[in-house]
Amino acid sequence: MRYSAIILATTAALMLPTVGCKPRSAQAATDERDSTYTTVTHPEWSRNAVIYEVNLRQYTDSGTINAFASHLPRLKDLGVDILWFMPVNPISVKDRKGTLGSYYAVADYTAFNPEFGTISQFKEAVDKAHALGMKVILDWVPNHSGRDNRWVTEHPDWYETDSLGNMQGLYDWTDVYVFDYSNPEMRKGMIDAMKFWLTEVGVDGFRCDVAMEVPTDFWNDARKELQAVKPDLFMLAEASVPELEKHAFDMAYNWPMKDLFSEIAATSGQYSFTNDKGETRTFPSRRAIAIDSLLAAQAKDYPRDSYMMNMITNHDLNSWEGTEFRRLGKLVPAFAVLTYTLPGMPMLYTGQETGLDRAFEFFEKDTAPDWTLPNKHFDFYKKLNALKHSQKALLAGTEGGEVVSYPTTSPDIYAFSRERDDSHVVTIVNLGSTDTPIEFTGAKPDVKGYTDYFSGTEAEIPASLAPGRFIVFVK
Repeated sequence: MRYSAIILATTAALMLPTVGCKPRSAQAATDERDSTYTTVTHPEWSRNAVIYEVNLRQYTDSGTINAFASHLPRLKDLGVDILWFMPVNPISVKDRKGTLGSYYAVADYTAFNPEFGTISQFKEAVDKAHALGMKVILDWVPNHSGRDNRWVTEHPDWYETDSLGNMQGLYDWTDVYVFDYSNPEMRKGMIDAMKFWLTEVGVDGFRCDVAMEVPTDFWNDARKELQAVKPDLFMLAEASVPELEKHAFDMAYNWPMKDLFSEIAATSGQYSFTNDKGETRTFPSRRAIAIDSLLAAQAKDYPRDSYMMNMITNHDLNSWEGTEFRRLGKLVPAFAVLTYTLPGMPMLYTGQETGLDRAFEFFEKDTAPDWTLPNKHFDFYKKLNALKHSQKALLAGTEGGEVVSYPTTSPDIYAFSRERDDSHVVTIVNLGSTDTPIEFTGAKPDVKGYTDYFSGTEAEIPASLAPGRFIVFVK
């Protein structure tokens, strides 16, 4: 997906009116949740994993896979578990956007983009990642292809047409044609192309672009066929649609939580992104307590043991909605902590671990991030990755601990705990604009015997918390 307007349209209906609502423990939603479990068998390695999105074109000065491969030891040191590569297929020339075109206008589903190197070089990089204990998933574009994809001429009946018989695009994506999923042969061709990357290159799964635009029954069938080839397959849907996680996908995009983060930041006066016309978006007023309502809604709507991917940035957000610093301001570290300690899997994007504060060009070659180390942002995310790896309470799905929130007198303080067996984690953040007292209205977390994770000192809940500050206690 490439344009934020589509993201907003597909997630707005999932947001809840939470301003003024009484805070509630997310655990209180347990009795209301969908009792149906996903039938997807998650790989065990995914439970405490951190996913990292690779923008290969912009990653290095050359933008090649060989140049990227030299960064694998650094990413291993950072604590990355899953490398998600934006599409590596050749890009269509017909009606191309910009000089280099969009990653998401695929010209050939079983070929490697020569801009990045050769498919054998990519396989070598995959093997190196595997040797370091990392998994690799490919960004897959199943809804549409580029306008000179070989299937356009070889299988024109695989595409939707208008009343005049012309192939058509979607939204304002004028460089693509949309597939016709009523055609069984088209479905088979798409699954066969996905199998190619599993068998010939050895990737571990797929991140599926605009997955909600493709029929759910296709995904259900595809999951079965792909998992027969790759038993520990991992599938990520770029969608926030519960039915996709019933039988097909391991993880969904947590677009609603991303939107809520932006709304909270805007309410706190931190949102500063303007579009190319100098316009600033308007947001509904939201406070930190709204997180409870969203968690409760997701617990009710999504099948048990499904995952949500939590993020403060990605390629769409960075290029079209602003960097995390423009959207979240001085609340960035606190929101980042929440992506790791709330249920789900945390995600990092190219350059996030350096504190990159500029938007990448989407259709052109841009300058690579400054990977100079040491870097305080690198150290911060490395510490968070170690937290995710070491605390059973933070495992994804039902193997992690339930969220138990502790309401305070301020709607800007969000405090919660998660426990599983001998793993205990308490998180407190101030997502407001002023130094705020921490005064619990009922039960409060018992942190006796806990350690402040970031300072290493004995845990003690402070009397107040400055805006944007966070605390993580562990036991």
